[in-house]
Amino acid sequence: MLEDALSQKLEKRKQESLLRSLITTSGLTDFYSNDYLGLARSEELYQQIQNTVQNLPHQNGATGSRLLSGNNAYTESVEQQLATVFAGERALIFNSGYTANLAVLSALPQRGDSILYDERAHTCMKDGARLSLAQHFSFRHNDLNDLEQKLKKASGQIFLAVESIYSMDGDECPLTDLVTLAEKYNANIVLDEAHSTGAYGKNGSGLACAVSLQHKIPVRIYTFGKAMGIHGACIVGSEKIIQYLINFARPFIYTTALPPHSIASIACAFKFLSNTISLQNTLQSRINTFLVNSKSIAQRIESKSAIQTVLFPGNENARSAAHYLQQNRLDVRAILSPTVPEGSERLRVCLHTYNTDEEILTLCKAIKYLTTEKKQHLEHLD
Repeated sequence: MLEDALSQKLEKRKQESLLRSLITTSGLTDFYSNDYLGLARSEELYQQIQNTVQNLPHQNGATGSRLLSGNNAYTESVEQQLATVFAGERALIFNSGYTANLAVLSALPQRGDSILYDERAHTCMKDGARLSLAQHFSFRHNDLNDLEQKLKKASGQIFLAVESIYSMDGDECPLTDLVTLAEKYNANIVLDEAHSTGAYGKNGSGLACAVSLQHKIPVRIYTFGKAMGIHGACIVGSEKIIQYLINFARPFIYTTALPPHSIASIACAFKFLSNTISLQNTLQSRINTFLVNSKSIAQRIESKSAIQTVLFPGNENARSAAHYLQQNRLDVRAILSPTVPEGSERLRVCLHTYNTDEEILTLCKAIKYLTTEKKQHLEHLD
C-alpha cells in the first residue's frame, strides 16, 4: 500500500532526526530570510509596483507559455532592461532560479560533453546536470587544483557550474582564478548569481559585473527572490545561447510564463534599487558589525557576505541551538543534513539592511553563549 510505504519512509526520517516540517513565526527579529536589502518589505517599492500594474492591460495571468500565448512586448522590454543591467547581449526571464539553472544544464551540454560542478553548488545545478545527456562530476568546494585534475580528464564541450556566493557557507567563488583556468581548458562557465544579485555590482548587477568579468562568462543566472525582494529569474548570455534555450530548454518551453504583475515587479525592483543603491553600503555595514562582534566564535565559518554560518554538528544540536535563539526572539534557522553533509549541520544567519546594530550585538552574544557553554546548556533545552 502506498500510504504504508510513505509512512515507513517518514518514520525513518523522524528516527534519524531528518524529518522536515513547515513552520511559521511572528514577532521575532529576522535573521533567516534572503531579503538582504529589505526590498521585500519596502512599502515604497510595493506602491511603485501597484502603480505600474494599474497602467498595464488588466490581465491576471500570462495564459500560457512564452511560445504560445504568454509572450508580449512588455515582457520583452523588461528583458532588454535586464540585459542592460547585467551588461549582457540578451536576457531571458524564467519563473525561478531553480528552473533557470535546470534549463541551462539540461539543455546546453550534449552527449559526450562534460559538466564539472562545485560540490556545494545548489541542488538545481546538480539536478540540471543529472537531466543532461552529458557526463557530470563534482569537484571539491572552491578547490581549483582538484578542478584542474578533473578538467584534464573531461571530454567534449566542458561546462563549469559554480555559484558566485554559496548559499550555505556564504563564501565567494574564486572567480578571477576560475576564469583563468576555464580559458586554459576552453571551458564554459555557468555562474549562478542568486545570492549576489542586487547585493553586489552597479544597479545590483552581481559579482561578475562587480569585478568586470561578465564578458568572460558565457552563461549567468540571476535570481530575483532574494536581495531583489520579488520573484523570478533570468539567464543572461549571447543571442545564440538565448535562441538555443528558447528552442531546446524544456523548463522554458513547457512552463506557463510569469503573470504581468511579476514582470512589473521585476522592472520596478531594479529601477527602485538603482535609486537606492546605497542600500548595498548599509548591508555591508551590518555585515561588518557582525564580523567584528563574532570574532571569538570558534565555530563560525569565514564569510564576507550577508550569509554567516556557525557550525553545530548533529541535527539535534543545530535544532536545539536555533530553538534557543528563537526563544530569545532571534529568528535563526538550523540547516540540517542531508541539505549539508553530515557533521556540518549549522545555524545559518542572514543579515539585512533593517537589522540594527543592537540586534546584531544581541545575536552575537547569544551565539557566543551557545558555543562556549553548549554542552551544558543544550542538555537542559526543551
